[in-house]
Amino acid sequence: MVAEVVERYLRRDGHEVQVVHDGAAALAAFDRFQPDLIILDVMLPGVDGMQVCREVRARSQTPIIMLTARGEEVDKLLGLGLGADDYVTKPFSPRELAARVQAVLRRSGQQAKVDGDALRFGDLRISGRTRAVEDRRGLVNLTAREFDLLFHLARHPGQVFTREQLMDSVWDYDFAGDSSTVTVHMRRLRAKLEVDPSRPRHLKTVWGVGYKFEP
Repeated sequence: MVAEVVERYLRRDGHEVQVVHDGAAALAAFDRFQPDLIILDVMLPGVDGMQVCREVRARSQTPIIMLTARGEEVDKLLGLGLGADDYVTKPFSPRELAARVQAVLRRSGQQAKVDGDALRFGDLRISGRTRAVEDRRGLVNLTAREFDLLFHLARHPGQVFTREQLMDSVWDYDFAGDSSTVTVHMRRLRAKLEVDPSRPRHLKTVWGVGYKFEP
């Protein structure tokens, strides 16, 4: 399913994603979540994408990227005339769409929420821009994957992720490894970051579910 593939690519880039499948649900989700960006399919059941775009734009300047199977220029002009920020015609590459998302967020000034300025939690400082981690002792030497895992958890403080969700978001979604690799990386992160790895302050296990970052 197209929505699932797009979701995996965006989560892998560090975005939090909510997926809905019809126009009425899209409007309700917009009011509930107040997203930084909307990817909107024109061919939605019920309330179509054009109407959703019109209603969202009447109340907000949230960036909108529209997806359509129609390639005619008139549809592009209509979509952009309604206030869409970009327009992608199916079939499209998920990588291209992910790049468009980054570009639109950058233009709208929201990029800092995706990869931007340092996250601070007491003595712990995590920079998405430089990929540097510092604590009370100074710089912490992490592997690339350890950093990706830490940054993903820290960007969603308090949110619990299963090992499978972390595999999808931090590792490539088609990675063929065992989800126990998440456990191994968490153990290494705790050894490097926690004062007492057996009683972690930030990197918590939620028994029977997965892991979370406690701010």
